[in-house]
Amino acid sequence: MKVRGAPTIVSQGLKRKAKNASFFQALERHYGVPAGVIIAIHGMETGFGRFMGDSRIVSAITTLAYDCRRSAVVVPNAIGALKLVDKGAIDGNTKGAKQGELGHTQFLPGNALKYGIDANRDGLVNFYTEADALASTANFLREKGWKPGTGFEEG
Repeated sequence: MKVRGAPTIVSQGLKRKAKNASFFQALERHYGVPAGVIIAIHGMETGFGRFMGDSRIVSAITTLAYDCRRSAVVVPNAIGALKLVDKGAIDGNTKGAKQGELGHTQFLPGNALKYGIDANRDGLVNFYTEADALASTANFLREKGWKPGTGFEEG
């Protein structure tokens, strides 16, 4: 099966891994998730941060919460978006995907609150900062059951 853009993502991903080897090794040591998995998610979700969305997150997700067939999923994330505003992590103009996903790896706001990591230790979990987004992604996968030492086909 061919995946659109996969050769480019693999090529760019290998370069990114080589350039930031110690960062990715630290993530794997701490969270148990191989660098390749995190890099693949980053590449597939936003083209390594090149396009993180053009919709205002808070407006998009609260609109979906009001008029949506998936309210059980959307409403908690709309509340999460509002909590992120309260924390100063995002504001009413923060851009993301049309369903409210944000940052480098397209976290839903509720998951951002629950699994967010301040990897660069600046006092704020910022999904528009690559280090925070990638560490949060590794944390999310671990908390969702990723087993250290397993490959991506087994995790």
